[in-house]
Amino acid sequence: MNPLTFPFDAQRRMVEQATEHVDRAKVAPDRLEDLTEVGVGETPSDVVYEENKLKLLHYEPMTDEQYDVPILFTYALINRPYILDLQPNRSVVRRMLEAGFDVYLIDWGEPSNLDASLSLYDYVERYIDNCVDEVRERSGVDAINVLGYCMGGTMSVMHAALHPEKVRNLGLMAAGLCFEGTGGILELWGDEDYYSPETVAETFGTVPSEFLDVGFALMDPVHNYVTKYANLYDNLEDEAFVENFARMEKWLNDGVDLAGVAYREFLEDIYQENKLYENELYVGDERVDLGNLTMPVLQVVGEYDHLIPPDASKPFNEAVGSDDTEIMEYSTGHIGLSVSRSAHENLWPEVAQWYADRSSIETEPEEVEAEALTEAVAVEAEDVAVEAEEIQDLEVVHGVGAAYAERLYDAGVRSLADLADADPADLASRIDVSESRVREWVDEAIELTS
Repeated sequence: MNPLTFPFDAQRRMVEQATEHVDRAKVAPDRLEDLTEVGVGETPSDVVYEENKLKLLHYEPMTDEQYDVPILFTYALINRPYILDLQPNRSVVRRMLEAGFDVYLIDWGEPSNLDASLSLYDYVERYIDNCVDEVRERSGVDAINVLGYCMGGTMSVMHAALHPEKVRNLGLMAAGLCFEGTGGILELWGDEDYYSPETVAETFGTVPSEFLDVGFALMDPVHNYVTKYANLYDNLEDEAFVENFARMEKWLNDGVDLAGVAYREFLEDIYQENKLYENELYVGDERVDLGNLTMPVLQVVGEYDHLIPPDASKPFNEAVGSDDTEIMEYSTGHIGLSVSRSAHENLWPEVAQWYADRSSIETEPEEVEAEALTEAVAVEAEDVAVEAEEIQDLEVVHGVGAAYAERLYDAGVRSLADLADADPADLASRIDVSESRVREWVDEAIELTS
């Protein structure tokens, strides 16, 4: 083509584009270094508890005073939890520290082949419960704040329903809770007619992170395999953009394997059979009764979340026993909830305030009128005497010691006649004891009172 006849504007654009490519080529070595050396999860913390691969992190405070009730972050089993602390200006951990909270986070670590048999019972009733107890003991409070993200939110629901006395406020962030045609692509792909979690678990033992990563990437293959890299090239001269990209890629490529039994149970019970939302889920021998979730419940959901669509979370608030529930829906996606600039500017101050409003423990007055105090002590002593006598009566039932007798008493079972008239399933859920054991107590009480 004759350059003299080629349009001048087109020639100019070609020159500009060539110059841009040259400029990008010049900075490419520096940007490559940024991609390989970027830091993540840099908020100072100490490991205060360890069990198997798990580590419980406690972060250094950022305020002179903290709220009475600490907060524990529980993340999913399939990725590293530093997505909640990706970089200083986009760190959910830092937002809560700056708001005045004492912050803890569970880092699950990566299971080995020896951990393939770990079940939801192990993660909920052993690991989460032990971490909650550690935080309770360290902070000196009976119940703590919990914020569960993604799969961590689903497991936090299980734990809070099984141990409501240990959770003061329950936050659920992009948590998969309701699957009756509301779970989007993952629910469709995981339909029992097409997919067998049991076969996957039996094949791998411990399900590889690469297997999981491919599935997530194929939910949006054009973006994950083409578009985002084109955007990186277009912004190669923008150091901040490249660093943000590098942090996200580091996290995306830093997945962890998943214990096969827990994988199978989660997909079959939560996705395929919707047992949690239907109030039919058991963890071990104990039913996860959503009616036990009487503490305040907050849901944080992403309007454009394609992993956990809003409709897979929002209806859950109608199924819990709490009369203090709230939904904060923000115009971002699953990961954007934790890393987008807009979410940190607008969403997280509201989340922090929600917890703050519910995280002060009222103290008793330092001085009480002597006469009123004397009367109160006398009444309490009389009540204690009556309670002790009634509790002792319940202990004649085989297997009901002092501790179980106190639970029965607190649940309104004050005599053998009360125990004989009790419904085993209802009573078991109220005192956190297996239904089979309570049924044996009821049967014996019937014999003793007949």
